[in-house]
Amino acid sequence: MQLWVGLGNPGGKYAGNRHNIGYMALDRIAEEHGFSPWRSKFQGSLSEGRFGSEKLALLKPETFMNLSGQSVGEAMRFFKLEPGDVTVFHDELDLAPGKVRVKTGGGHAGHNGLRSLHAHIGAEYDRVRIGIGHPGQKDRVSGYVLSDFAKAEQDGLDDLLRGIADGAPDLAAGDKGRFMNAIALRMQPVRETSSEVAERPAEQPPAEAPDTRSAMQKLMDKFR
Repeated sequence: MQLWVGLGNPGGKYAGNRHNIGYMALDRIAEEHGFSPWRSKFQGSLSEGRFGSEKLALLKPETFMNLSGQSVGEAMRFFKLEPGDVTVFHDELDLAPGKVRVKTGGGHAGHNGLRSLHAHIGAEYDRVRIGIGHPGQKDRVSGYVLSDFAKAEQDGLDDLLRGIADGAPDLAAGDKGRFMNAIALRMQPVRETSSEVAERPAEQPPAEAPDTRSAMQKLMDKFR
């Protein structure tokens, strides 16, 4: 069994925030793959489902970001899981919007949700780091992560979340490369394959202009 955690803050006030992209990712996975309705459990919202034989629990802690570890620790104890069974989806300032990276372990880089997780379950869990970009100045970070994605970003955000949902079964199976490829296919324009180019009708050369000379001129040309 695996526990996937999406970090964010509860309530409509925060629903569209950049800081809540972990919530958004789990919502899209649950919706696209027919997981159970969300229910209150472990100081958060829980949805359950399967990818083949692999059982998954999706958890959105509702303790607010700074206390996320409390909820995750409670769920882990209930399901008798180790940190290696946990994957956390969270916003990442050090990645450009639309970029995603997967890693295991490491520091929390000042992210309060990860800091809380470190304190409650240790650092050796998997992470799906979802880029939101950096505002450029450290004193603007708090306001930036708690601001909503702009309207101009919505199409790209939707493609990103669809890609994460597309690749979720591969991530559950441990194939991080295929997971990343599923995201890339949603984020990049479709390019013509070599077979499509080969099947395209070849351009025809321009037709020759009709010969309008008289029969006498043609006959004279033969003997020149």
